[in-house]
Amino acid sequence: MISDLLWILLIAVAASLFWQQRRQSELARGFIQRRCQQVDVQLISIARGSHSFGWPKGPLNIQTRYYFEFSVNGLDCYQGYAVMKGMRIQEMYMPAYPVIEGH
Repeated sequence: MISDLLWILLIAVAASLFWQQRRQSELARGFIQRRCQQVDVQLISIARGSHSFGWPKGPLNIQTRYYFEFSVNGLDCYQGYAVMKGMRIQEMYMPAYPVIEGH
């Protein structure tokens, strides 16, 4: 009886964490796409990197680093990253890249 309840609780927590990670990934993708459009570069790919769990000064959250590649002219490739803490963007880095005249 108790073991069944613990299994159900464990499955519910795992499902909740999975759901939160999926939602965070969708928000990160949207933010990265908008940022690339704002600075007029072409987004090539996005990949989820490392993540950690924590609650230093607030509710339990997942902090995840997302790596992305972008191109200025379709021939080169640069890599940046964005850090999401919970459902908010915490940090974003894009390396220096050449700006094409006329854009």
